[in-house]
Amino acid sequence: MMRGKSINLFLMDGDASGRIKCTLANWTGIAYKIPRTALDRCKERDDLKQSGVYFLMGTSDQTDESVVYIGQAGARKNGEGILNRLLEHKRNPEKDYWTEAIVFTISNNSFGPTEISYLENRFCNLALVAKRYKVKNGNDPTPGNITEEKESELEEFADYAKLIMGTLGHKVFVPLTKATTTNEQTTADVREQPEIELYLKRAVKDYGVTVSAVGRQTSEGFVVLKGSTISPTDDRTVSMGIKKRRQSAKVDANHVLLEDVLFSSPSGAAVFVIGKSSNGWDAWRTADGKTHY
Repeated sequence: MMRGKSINLFLMDGDASGRIKCTLANWTGIAYKIPRTALDRCKERDDLKQSGVYFLMGTSDQTDESVVYIGQAGARKNGEGILNRLLEHKRNPEKDYWTEAIVFTISNNSFGPTEISYLENRFCNLALVAKRYKVKNGNDPTPGNITEEKESELEEFADYAKLIMGTLGHKVFVPLTKATTTNEQTTADVREQPEIELYLKRAVKDYGVTVSAVGRQTSEGFVVLKGSTISPTDDRTVSMGIKKRRQSAKVDANHVLLEDVLFSSPSGAAVFVIGKSSNGWDAWRTADGKTHY
């Protein structure tokens, strides 16, 4: 059975939109959420002069998609570490997209080059697999050479970091849908919250096409899955928001989705697929053709 976690969030400025320090019981790590505009107020914090891994979070002005840059910073002889690296990024005009930084370091200042290189590589790979954010790293970070004992230790640190990242409002490591489970996977979490696959197949006579899509209801809304076929065009009953989602969707020449797409409701997902007004509560059906809702 999955157990609850106790996470301590300290509002350093007495404001939820300001700086936040995050710690967890029985974890030596420390996390900070720092608005870009508040970096200068962190100069007296000794733990931000240490080695660690950081995330620059923002939104692309061109595509409106969430973006992240993942980096590492080692402690320098002059006493500068993570914070100094963040200030360098702040002055860099090529990195003007980020609005806040998430930082992970450790209370005993034991991170060396090997540890932070491994974590940077691990976090980059997790973000790429999740496909929630566009990862802005130009080069694939090297994981370095570590022992199996150290790898186990760092994987545990990464698990806690993933939990805290979500708590701080960024699901950069969380795929839109849960991985398909096998009979051997029997965790209580999977059994209690299954993601049921629903199907939509319809001939759109006005367009002379048949759309066929698979979706899942999740805790965040409704996801149209990669591999679904959507209508190549839409009509005036489709809202401008859905039209933009259709225009920006990654599809192949046959209008087959190349990635999962999240919507707030089954109806929004159905309109996206069909290209016409639709009641998603009725359109999406179980494998035996019955309504699920």
